[in-house]
Amino acid sequence: MFEAALQGFVAITAPVPLGFLVLGVCLGVWGGALPGVGGPAQLAVLLPFAMLMEPINGIAFLIGVTTVGNTGNTFTSVLMAVPGGSGSQATVLDGYPMAQKGEARRALSAAFMVSMIGGIIGALMLFGSLPIMRPLVRSFGSPELFMFTIWGLSMIGTMSSGAPLKGLSAAILGVILSTVGQDVKSGVIRFDFDEPYLWGGVSIVLISLSIFAIPEMIALAARKGRVAEVSDLGEGGILEGIKDAFRHKWLVLRSAAVGTWVGVLPGLGSDVADWFAYASAKQTEKNTENFGKGDVRGVIAPESSNNAKEGGALITTLAFGIPGSTSMALLLIAFMSFGLNPGPDMISDPAQLYFVYAIIAALALSQILASGICWAMIKPAARICFFPFYVLVPVIVALTFLSAFSAHFSILDIVALLGLSLFGYFLKVAGWPRAPVVLGFVLGDKVELYLWLSVARYDMGWIWRPGVLALGTLIAFTLLWPVWKAYRAAPVPKAPEAAE
Repeated sequence: MFEAALQGFVAITAPVPLGFLVLGVCLGVWGGALPGVGGPAQLAVLLPFAMLMEPINGIAFLIGVTTVGNTGNTFTSVLMAVPGGSGSQATVLDGYPMAQKGEARRALSAAFMVSMIGGIIGALMLFGSLPIMRPLVRSFGSPELFMFTIWGLSMIGTMSSGAPLKGLSAAILGVILSTVGQDVKSGVIRFDFDEPYLWGGVSIVLISLSIFAIPEMIALAARKGRVAEVSDLGEGGILEGIKDAFRHKWLVLRSAAVGTWVGVLPGLGSDVADWFAYASAKQTEKNTENFGKGDVRGVIAPESSNNAKEGGALITTLAFGIPGSTSMALLLIAFMSFGLNPGPDMISDPAQLYFVYAIIAALALSQILASGICWAMIKPAARICFFPFYVLVPVIVALTFLSAFSAHFSILDIVALLGLSLFGYFLKVAGWPRAPVVLGFVLGDKVELYLWLSVARYDMGWIWRPGVLALGTLIAFTLLWPVWKAYRAAPVPKAPEAAE
């Protein structure tokens, strides 16, 4: 095993594969920084070219493109409140308020540092987990995955800024939106209003853009100002962001572990890794009253997890041949075209094990390269915060429309974006939490699917499975912990003084 690991590292750091890795990282960062360009769409375009390369070169190129998009996504999430991808949605909650306070450089620097650390942790966990992950993942069935989705919904109270009922209501609206379209179990079309466009459901791209991006641009245009509400961005912001990453090192480690674990679970979806990490941070950290108002920890948690989840997703892709996302499914196709056989054979066959360690080395190196490239772009990119609204708003709205159009390449995408944006702006003006809508939408179809599978396979006996009981205890703790904290923090009423 050690010899295979050394051979894989030497192969990936040879001049030609390393050059393809750098090219892939540059394209991945660029695609991530432009909403609607990166992610599976970019990978699908580049995949045919990669299949013509030598296997080691193609692996280096595709790993570079696939695993660094979340690093590039941070630019738009922090500077424009436009989630560049599904893995950067939670970053908007504190990243954009930091930019408004003139701390864009600090937010970006902290994000890139923890993205690199989280990505390396994910690669290390991939390296160390191959011998033990197979029996562990097989122990999780649909009942356990259902409880995981319920756990995610139970975290909504921690993201609702003291208004848990509003947060729960917003999450229910998100779940309702997730039921639009064809039911994958029965094939029944629901809530389509006789419109074929809705048969495929509402795209997560439209939800995130309408909930975050457009309402913030309307607010920016209304106040006729700039993103930053101060006169400068602070010269020490980049160094301060790096210090923040090490100042909150335990949060980085916990969030990276959360991201890796979410990435490991097939079917749970990597879209929720950043939300899980953000909610976990808000629940376990001290003095969280500034979360959602520009707390750097609200940037560190999701950014640590969204890159670490790539290592977790590769665990199931390589060890079981089970892709956990669209990007991993495309990677699986590429690996098979190179003559590899993802699954148990890949981690037991010495001839293929060499490629597994090459992939791990490429994953770690790509995180370092991506963070270095993004650091070099912080100072010029942060100047966006000082652009006047009449320059910035039209550009961002145009990019938002382009990203929305990429959902189905239909003019109805734009119509749906405008309609949902009115809903998002109402939530902002009325002071309702918007993050639960997105989380409810992401988890809604998974809650329905795993509950149906659990009842179909086990009737009601699934409730007594040990994993379900353990996760039920965790959910109860998640729900009761904020209540206990609020009770402990409540002031003790003073006894009335005795009358003289």
